[in-house]
Amino acid sequence: MGNTARVNELRAQLKSAGGDVSGRHVRTAWSLQAFAIFVTFAFLAVSLVPPGLGSPAYANAPAQSGAGQTLAVEGEYANTTGRDAFTISEPEPEPVAVVLSAPAAGVPDPGSAQAVAYAIVQSMGMGESEYNCLVSLWNRESGWNVYAHNESSGAYGIPQALPGEKMASAGADWATNAATQITWGLSYISGRYGTPCGAWAYSEEHGWY
Repeated sequence: MGNTARVNELRAQLKSAGGDVSGRHVRTAWSLQAFAIFVTFAFLAVSLVPPGLGSPAYANAPAQSGAGQTLAVEGEYANTTGRDAFTISEPEPEPVAVVLSAPAAGVPDPGSAQAVAYAIVQSMGMGESEYNCLVSLWNRESGWNVYAHNESSGAYGIPQALPGEKMASAGADWATNAATQITWGLSYISGRYGTPCGAWAYSEEHGWY
């Protein structure tokens, strides 16, 4: 018997028994409910998985940071700075006083104002070079004249004190005594310039002291 004849015979038997011979798939009542439950569980499972799960991990990936380098020193101090943020400040150099030497004055004449000055300079512990500077300085100022008077400024005496009355602190005979004027003059130089050579260097630069 051919296949077609066999199929027709089975359909006839099924039809006589009251069955469906249309060949369509008939769903059972519970199949739709089972399918709906399955879809619901699948959706929930996908929703509960963390976003990063399953992503590849890179164990050797370097950590990136925007912070600069940190320099830690002993104690509680820490300085955070960028790569080239260090600034080194050099200290200001100390001014160097330039002291000029003066031509040799030679041995002063006994009893002269310069001889008095030479003796006082030695008693103050200063050397020959300081005496030479003093001679050059007061040669320029007054020519070692006890009565030298600058009419334009009012300066007076060997050291050209301004005003001349200042020399009264060294003696009441300040207007006529060379020793009194020299004593005051060296005191003034010591307080303002340190030494006669310091005063001479200033005079060389400015024309006065």
